[in-house]
Amino acid sequence: MSYHVHESAIVDEGAQIGANTRVWHFVHVCGGAQIGEGCSLGQNVFVGNKVTIGNNVKVQNNVSVYDNVHLEDDVFCGPSMVFTNVYNPRSFIERKTEYRDTLVKRGATLGANSTIVCGVTIGEYSLVGAGAVINKDVKPFALMVGVPAKQIGWISKYGEQLDLPLEGNGMATCEHTGEQYQLENGFVSIK
Repeated sequence: MSYHVHESAIVDEGAQIGANTRVWHFVHVCGGAQIGEGCSLGQNVFVGNKVTIGNNVKVQNNVSVYDNVHLEDDVFCGPSMVFTNVYNPRSFIERKTEYRDTLVKRGATLGANSTIVCGVTIGEYSLVGAGAVINKDVKPFALMVGVPAKQIGWISKYGEQLDLPLEGNGMATCEHTGEQYQLENGFVSIK
């Protein structure tokens, strides 16, 4: 086995786990899960059957990654953040055929105690602040806070706020990496 599983964790037969991934205390990984290399699943994490997790993903303590949630490479899920997979759940109505896909793109950060309502795409390298509630798609490099979440700025790959307006056009440079970012037609990209 090229990955580490704590003795208290349960990894169901059939689960695919990449090299150098660490599965910590009281984690449950279901048999259909696909987890990449170099990941960390913190204490009390649950990973469902219809879940894909890329490489170098950090899932902090007390996070449940339910069916139909897909995390690309380098995603960070903060402690106790929440995913959902049914938009209008009722305990007395089975809606397993109504799961909505949630896609978290490369390098995105989901802050502690944030909630991601199912059926959205979280853009590359965006940052969702602690406690925010996401109920619509998030643009790449967007900085989102509040309930419901609103965009308050732009964030670099490095994780620093960029000096760019919310709308219009502009250029900014990340102080730490020197990378240049261009805002054009409401979207940020790296030049």
